[in-house]
Amino acid sequence: MTQTTPRVLIVEDDPVTASEIGAILAAGGLDCDRRASLAEAMARAADQPFDVIVLDRMLPDGDGIAAMQGLRAARPGAMILVVSALGTASSRIEGLDLGADDYLAKPFDPDELRARIRALLRRRGASAEGATGDLMQFGALQVRTKARTVHFGDTHVPLSPREFDLLAFFARHPGDVVTRMQLLEHVWDLHFDPQTNVVDVHVSRLRRKLDAALPVPVLHTARGLGYVFDPAGLQTASPTGPA
Repeated sequence: MTQTTPRVLIVEDDPVTASEIGAILAAGGLDCDRRASLAEAMARAADQPFDVIVLDRMLPDGDGIAAMQGLRAARPGAMILVVSALGTASSRIEGLDLGADDYLAKPFDPDELRARIRALLRRRGASAEGATGDLMQFGALQVRTKARTVHFGDTHVPLSPREFDLLAFFARHPGDVVTRMQLLEHVWDLHFDPQTNVVDVHVSRLRRKLDAALPVPVLHTARGLGYVFDPAGLQTASPTGPA
């Protein structure tokens, strides 16, 4: 199966520094997206999937570390590397205590920046592997990949093997737009488009079963793009109805 290129969101208002970081990471085979303010970064993170967020502190609309909670809410699972001229020990400790996964002071060595990004990607991959090794849980919804079972509270949600594989893939990418081609590659192990509606048919069947079993819809169509598994509503919903 093909692997997708890791995506990095660079939040840096200085165009020279942003361009430098982008060039360093692109040379390492990463796909980079640059934004110059917290507002732009929040909007982009809510709209597109990212594996790592490289975050400056002194931005036009605020301190980057003050926005980390919002960025994590917009893009769960993304690792955050603060890269800042505020490089004293107390500044680094503050950033890490407030939720940064790593902190790199400017000026930085390009090789060290690449190494830290690689380390964050390994940590993210290990975290995802651990989550998908057995239990993925969203509120009362439990997806167990070893037993290949789905429950909402105490209620079993019966799925066909293909439907389960679809849900498991969606559950590994909550909030992300998943394309039909990704599903063909990772669920059907096809690396070409067979020009059929096989994906749409199976996703439709899965959605009907989930809609019947859950109090809120979680599988949505992103028109012209693919599908989004959004379990946020399950955090406040109980098996007996909305909280």
